[in-house]
Amino acid sequence: MKKLSARRRHPLAAVVVLLLALAATGGLYAAFAPASQAQADETAQSLAIDEGKKLYAVGCASCHGTGGQGSSDGPSLVGVGAAAVDFQVGTGRMPAQQPGAQIPKKKNIYSQAEIDQLAAYIASLGAGPSVPTKNQVSPEGADIAKGGELFRTNCAQCHNFTGKGGALSEGKFAPDLEGVSPKHIYEAMQTGPQNMPSFPDTIMSEQNKKDVIAYLHAVNGDDTVEPGGLSLGGLGPVSEGLFAWIFGLGALIGVAVWVAARTAKAKN
Repeated sequence: MKKLSARRRHPLAAVVVLLLALAATGGLYAAFAPASQAQADETAQSLAIDEGKKLYAVGCASCHGTGGQGSSDGPSLVGVGAAAVDFQVGTGRMPAQQPGAQIPKKKNIYSQAEIDQLAAYIASLGAGPSVPTKNQVSPEGADIAKGGELFRTNCAQCHNFTGKGGALSEGKFAPDLEGVSPKHIYEAMQTGPQNMPSFPDTIMSEQNKKDVIAYLHAVNGDDTVEPGGLSLGGLGPVSEGLFAWIFGLGALIGVAVWVAARTAKAKN
């Protein structure tokens, strides 16, 4: 009985053995496991930057300089951020066909994957606004009335109160916002492309940007109803007044000429 008692293990011995086994297993896993998620993301980002640099050298360096420092034909891209690249290239404005007062929107020649690579490279040159997430541009939880108020206060002077666009000075113009994706509207507010002022989060919060996007969708969506009938493009009193003068006054003149002709014929 004494020998058996001497061989009996301590109650915690099994627990100690289990912990040692787990530690050994963990050490082996750490030695042979693949790279961590952070390392994988860093590697993917490095690859994207390398590919973006190649695309930049072919399509952008001739105007913006080999290192994005800018030239007489294009501004510096250091610090513009990924959002500016996603907007300019995603809307086809860049690469530009030729210099001018304003670069118009045109068909995009890059895939979204290539745009992401270009954006990654430009972002690596200096910190700037990042591409917004789906949640940031989603109209969910947005205040359409607040968005309308913000748009009329900050944007309607150039874009018209429903976003139909308008002419500016020296060949510049504010583009029509109908059909523009929420992501690109958000990026435009963030970065201030061309003649537009920028509205960073310190000036217009992320929620306010969502409100503005929701308002534009409400007034230009497919289900929007025009209670006044023919909107004439929603360009306001100038187009409506011109319509009244040309067609209204023209109709009155036509009626007057017809009455005069009938009167003269009756006298004869």
